[in-house]
Amino acid sequence: MRAAFCLAVSLMAADDPASVALYQKHCATCHDAPAAESRIPAKTALQKMPAANILRALEAGVMKEQGAALSRVEKLSVAKLLGSSESVMNAPSANPCPAADWKPHAAAADWRGWSANDANWRYQPKSGIAPPAVANLKLKWAFGFPGGTSVRSQPVVFGGRLFVGAHDGSIYALDATTGCQHWSTTVPSPIRSSLAAAEVQGRWMIFAGDSAGLLHALDATTGAPLWKLRLDAHPAAVLTATPVVHQGRVYVGVASYEEASATNPAYVCCSFRGSVAAVDGASGKLLWKTYTISEEAKPGPVSKRGKPTQGPSGVGIWSAVTLDPGLGMLYATTGDNYSDPPTPNSDAVMALSLDTGKVQWVKQILANDAFNSSCANPTKFNCPDSDGPDHDLGASAMLVKLPNKKRALILAQKSGEVHAVDPDRKGEVLWHARVGKGGVLGGIQWGIATDGITAYAAVSDLGFGPQRSKQGGGLFALRLDNGERLWQTPAPSCAPEPCSPSQSAAITVMPGIVFSGSVDGHLRAYSTIQGKILWDFDTAQTFDTVNGVKAHGGSMDAGGPVLANGMLYVGSGYGQWGGKPGNVLLAFEPTKP
Repeated sequence: MRAAFCLAVSLMAADDPASVALYQKHCATCHDAPAAESRIPAKTALQKMPAANILRALEAGVMKEQGAALSRVEKLSVAKLLGSSESVMNAPSANPCPAADWKPHAAAADWRGWSANDANWRYQPKSGIAPPAVANLKLKWAFGFPGGTSVRSQPVVFGGRLFVGAHDGSIYALDATTGCQHWSTTVPSPIRSSLAAAEVQGRWMIFAGDSAGLLHALDATTGAPLWKLRLDAHPAAVLTATPVVHQGRVYVGVASYEEASATNPAYVCCSFRGSVAAVDGASGKLLWKTYTISEEAKPGPVSKRGKPTQGPSGVGIWSAVTLDPGLGMLYATTGDNYSDPPTPNSDAVMALSLDTGKVQWVKQILANDAFNSSCANPTKFNCPDSDGPDHDLGASAMLVKLPNKKRALILAQKSGEVHAVDPDRKGEVLWHARVGKGGVLGGIQWGIATDGITAYAAVSDLGFGPQRSKQGGGLFALRLDNGERLWQTPAPSCAPEPCSPSQSAAITVMPGIVFSGSVDGHLRAYSTIQGKILWDFDTAQTFDTVNGVKAHGGSMDAGGPVLANGMLYVGSGYGQWGGKPGNVLLAFEPTKP
């Protein structure tokens, strides 16, 4: 496919009138001047991507539905018009590791999923880094992703190896200490989820979700593909949620980008419905699937703006589910509806049976929240009449035990609130606390963690326009038993403008320290006692990489820092929402003062 791409685009000039006409007809409405909150990348952002990546998005990625209206030659033409001439084919050769036998085993110092435990605390009690040594963290190595502008897939680390996915569909196995490469495998669509690793029937496997809605299983030793499974037939389905593996089963939530499809005035919004699936890890067989909306979408009444509608829709699951093996349940946090009518499972936490997927109970945190990306457009042409605030529960629930021996699920919401509910009383609310203003890209996106004593929340509240550099960010510490605020640390000022202090990425905690990345590119370490910043590293710079790829850091969003075996790893670069693009994975290790 790549050879054909290079041959075809070489015959087309970037200013070819036919290419421009195709762009104006099929792309300009959404990409020329997207509303800040629409979640659609502007044309200027696309121009920073390699043309090969744009082609991949049109053929098998997030733009597959839009690309279906174009012939392959037309897709090639549009990709060449928009994308840069940099090609992933011209990337330097990998930095291969010496051949060696590998016999991994599970260890407490591993990080094998979205969190270091299935309760989703994002806590590493055995980081191998003493709290005083955090001030002496130094960059040990950097790895560049060819042709990338965003690094959203958080790595996993075990057995001395690090595994990470990339925007071009590549999955890499690197030496965790040196960054040399053991193997790489490429799938057709960009890797969208963070990775998960587990031993299944005596074989160590890597699991990853992509932007086409496929779940992939690879042999961790060789990178050989073992199976793949499409979890939803809807063309806009994506797997953003990190897979979770337990006793040979893979549990994963399904979301979609259909919200963005609604920015097309001709699109009748919407028909996707979220789900949770359980898959046999060894064979890839679907064991059960439970939708977050019980009924399929059907034509609805014309909206007050005169647009045809369909629904109910939406309620995607964006983050890793949380396991409760003692009760035989899992907990999934859900997003909003995309169209009317609103449903009772949106902006909620759902409890499902691990064995059957049967819904045990649902606690809705916010009702009547129906929203899609056209609501950010001044005309709101496809916006549902409910016109909700888009206050998803996008972060995974954290299952904790309180000092009074009760258990709680700690939930974070884009409203800027943190909630505690009782999983043993069908989600009865225990407390809630406000830490941010909230909004479409506001409140808490991914950033919540706990050490079992305190809950920590990083705030996004991403701003746009003249106030961008002065709006958003901040880290908060709350008591687990009652939500009382223990401390807060405002985001440091950022420069040069237009930058953003927003802290939307997932955070990570170890004894004594919380790590939080920012949209301004800084990775910071905070004291868990009083919130003082103890270490600050600016990732938005150029790096020499171990694999010879030209690499630069940028904004941090989605996946967060990973701690394992005395090292700290973080991806840097996120080119959406006006953020700084980047394509680098960084590895830090403390040095002697």
